Amino acid sequence: MNTPLAERLRPKTLNDYLSQQHLVGKDGMLYQQIKSGVIPSLILWGPPGIGKTTLANIIANESERPFFKLSAINSGVKDIREVIDKAKKSGGLFTAKNPILFIDEIHRFSKSQQDSLLEAVEKGWVTLIGATTENPSFEVISALLSRCQVYTLNAFNKSDLEALIKRAIEKDEVLSKLNIELKETEALLRLSGGDARKLLNIFELIVTSINEDTITITNELVMKQVQNKAVRYDKAGDQHYDIISAFIKSIRGSDPNAAVYYLARMIEGGEDVKFIARRLLILASEDIGNANPTALVIANNTFQAVSVIGNPESRIILSQCATYLASSPKSNAAYDAINKAQQIVKETGDLPIPLSIRNAPTKLMKELGYGDEYKYAHNYENNFAEHEFLPEEIKNTKLYNPGNNAREEAQRKYLRGLWNKKYGY
Repeated sequence: MNTPLAERLRPKTLNDYLSQQHLVGKDGMLYQQIKSGVIPSLILWGPPGIGKTTLANIIANESERPFFKLSAINSGVKDIREVIDKAKKSGGLFTAKNPILFIDEIHRFSKSQQDSLLEAVEKGWVTLIGATTENPSFEVISALLSRCQVYTLNAFNKSDLEALIKRAIEKDEVLSKLNIELKETEALLRLSGGDARKLLNIFELIVTSINEDTITITNELVMKQVQNKAVRYDKAGDQHYDIISAFIKSIRGSDPNAAVYYLARMIEGGEDVKFIARRLLILASEDIGNANPTALVIANNTFQAVSVIGNPESRIILSQCATYLASSPKSNAAYDAINKAQQIVKETGDLPIPLSIRNAPTKLMKELGYGDEYKYAHNYENNFAEHEFLPEEIKNTKLYNPGNNAREEAQRKYLRGLWNKKYGY
């Protein structure tokens, strides 16, 4: 049989759909919409291999609507218009049974391609379902996003993935005829990275490569068989997160050689250049921060540049940025500071702001003491006046601790001269 296991096991109904109970459970919003027959245009957002395409198919099946599918990787405006024309002819115009147009990886569509969908969605010619692994706030134009509801799909947990393996063993028309003993699952789950499609591909590879009466699945067996087969998974999906992780960790580890290697892997694999640039932008603050503030400027300019330039020249700009960031001093002090601050806010809630630094736009507020005793820093020597800015309950709490590098040592020295007694710089 040539049909892959993942395809053979693809659920056809909501009852067979694993996970995402917050959406498709009895109390889930999507479940209620499907059962009512009133389905809005949707954006399904989540990591690869968690069932976005499957869910779109189920929505079409359960609501008895025509289903049209496009992939953003190989579809242009002409393809979109042709499918919309077919959809208009196949469904009842302005009825509850308008066709579903599913677009996989909608984040890869350009602005003009997304613009070509607006009229069809707005006039109800189709119900759009877009699938994306990227934050739709960044990758879907606001005009289209405002016409869609965004649903977040969660990554599979361990029990979901183990249940999927057991379902394959028990219900698949091929595997159910074999004597399979599932002894260990850790290696399978680790190699899958939470991607159900990848998990089933690996599992089928293991099972079909063993010619024994009883196939006993162990961690050792899985690792041995995968290495022997030199399995290579699709670049845009299964290796997506592993390679970007290696790329970011190489830059964080100040290795420009490894960084540019993994950059090349992503470019050759057809990775979205804006996705790469966005990760560099985050890294510039998270891992370099005030050790070299120029890093954020360069990363931001890189993002703007690749958004305008596109392929193939974007590779040069990304290489320049990646090697610069890898060769820069590192600090996560700003990252640590906001983490600590958010944790305090979660634990203490909305603490009262000191009266002296509250805004006092009305007479009553002034009478209540808002703004009293505030010291305007520029009226004092060196533009500094010691004051209590934190709420009383957390006063003297040091959240920002400059890193051990030249620039932040200068910051530490400056702060020590101002706040050493209070914060211990």
